[in-house]
Amino acid sequence: MRRAKISIIGAGNVGATCAHWAAAKELGDIVLLDIPDKVGVAQGKAIDLWCCGPIERFDANIVGTSDYADIAGSDVVIVTAGLPRKPGMSRDDLIETNVKIVRSVCEQIKQHAPKAVVIVVSNPLDAMVYTAWKATGFPTNQILGQAGALDVARFRTFIAGKIGCSIEDVSALLLGGHGDDMVPLPRYTSVHGIPVSQLLPKEVIDSCVERAKVGGGEIVKLMGTSAYYAPASGSVQMAEAIIKDKKRIIPCAAWCQNEYGVGGGFVGVPCVLGKGGMEKVIEVELDASEKKLMDESVSHVKDLVGVVKKMFPDLA
Repeated sequence: MRRAKISIIGAGNVGATCAHWAAAKELGDIVLLDIPDKVGVAQGKAIDLWCCGPIERFDANIVGTSDYADIAGSDVVIVTAGLPRKPGMSRDDLIETNVKIVRSVCEQIKQHAPKAVVIVVSNPLDAMVYTAWKATGFPTNQILGQAGALDVARFRTFIAGKIGCSIEDVSALLLGGHGDDMVPLPRYTSVHGIPVSQLLPKEVIDSCVERAKVGGGEIVKLMGTSAYYAPASGSVQMAEAIIKDKKRIIPCAAWCQNEYGVGGGFVGVPCVLGKGGMEKVIEVELDASEKKLMDESVSHVKDLVGVVKKMFPDLA
């Protein structure tokens, strides 16, 4: 039986941690790719992780490379390449440099792994997903952005911490862009089926919402660089759903046409993920206040994409 193949572009903190989680879950063979100047890092990390197999009991071929020919036959390609955030920077500040990087990467993916589902992690996420779509020319079901999986995980973590319960029992949902205007939905948040509003006062729930919105910035201030454990974990959760055809509903940046009144664009929404990549967008009912927040978030996403189109007219 053929093993699945996951290629990860960028061997920095996020990329290497993606490789770690994917190997630990024994999802398949792994290619860790970086630019020629950093190929030694990619090769060294790949060998180091490969040697964990006998201890952690996983079978996977793990190789480091700078040659895009090595990603041929990939089922999933995770794109982490790009400059990380530094203190004082917003995700939006990275846009010009990272569009150039992600565009170059995705042109290589188009050539060498045309059947792969592409999961973009690079920031600013919403603009980078659009860039990947334009650069590959892939059908929209093959292009996804990792955002909601991470943002929901943060929200669930903060809620569980306030309740003093297992994180596993918290179920939550967010919509919109990957930024400070994301839309956590307390009305759709529950703890083992119990509405969170019955377990926490509104002001505490609101504090968890606000902390989830700025969770990435909180970590940047503390570490001096972007988070990587949880973003990588969210990416591999998505990859696992696709590779194993699990039909999991995971919030991620996906193409919406009529859904949520987006009118065409990649926006954070709950999706069914399986072997076809993004197989279905799930629409949930929004009240007036939730719809207003969603519309504002979508507007910001479109503004970001508009910046890309202005800087790079050929991507319009």
